[in-house]
Amino acid sequence: MADRSADAWYPTAAYLYVLHLDGPALAWEYLRRHPDYRRDWLRRHRQPVAAHAWGLRLLEDPALDARDAHLDWFPDPVGVLQLYPDADPPPAADAFEFWRIPGHKRLIHDGKRLVLTAHWPGCCVRLALAPGLADGMAYLYAVRAGATACASYRTFTAELDILATVDAAVPAAAARSRPTPAALLELHTLQALDAALAGASLRETAVGLFGADAVAAGWYADGGLRSRVRRLVRRGQSLMRGGYRRLAQLD
Repeated sequence: MADRSADAWYPTAAYLYVLHLDGPALAWEYLRRHPDYRRDWLRRHRQPVAAHAWGLRLLEDPALDARDAHLDWFPDPVGVLQLYPDADPPPAADAFEFWRIPGHKRLIHDGKRLVLTAHWPGCCVRLALAPGLADGMAYLYAVRAGATACASYRTFTAELDILATVDAAVPAAAARSRPTPAALLELHTLQALDAALAGASLRETAVGLFGADAVAAGWYADGGLRSRVRRLVRRGQSLMRGGYRRLAQLD
């Protein structure tokens, strides 16, 4: 068995940031690993036609992980808050105040509107700002009509509740509970996918994820750790090849 400890996928610590990503951010982690997407990035840099095939309005650099990427999914995930100028505001209407939005902000223009992503410990909110909306203007939230309007509204109000309850002074750090099983599954899946893309065998992958002692004790011909690693690789490949759309809430 080859020594894989120098490979980029081997140290689990490099994947710890994955534990704190939401669905759309996780979707990017799988998409950016797709070899065809990486080729599209090199050949058709930021062309909208190529981007739409992947569920994006603009192609993003696959070298950037979800902490640094500026993503603009197409169509918008249901959690995106759409803001428009209020053409007939009441006298006491709230005004849009960009700098009152909490957290670290990323702002891009996708050719039609500004897309704002705000991060703070434990939370992420995405807003689409319509043309014409300026700081200090009265504004409206919009929900797209259709058969899923009620479900979209529930998601929408949950995002508004996050904004309404956060304190003006967002903490620079926050204590977190132990990772959930779902978060650990995504970490292990991405690490196993990277190992497979790098040409590692299932056993080499298992050593990187769970350690040599665990492999020596639980590597059976048709079960145990071997089956677990095989499932992780298959899950990662499935998400990379299109399953990421479900995580990004595009369907």
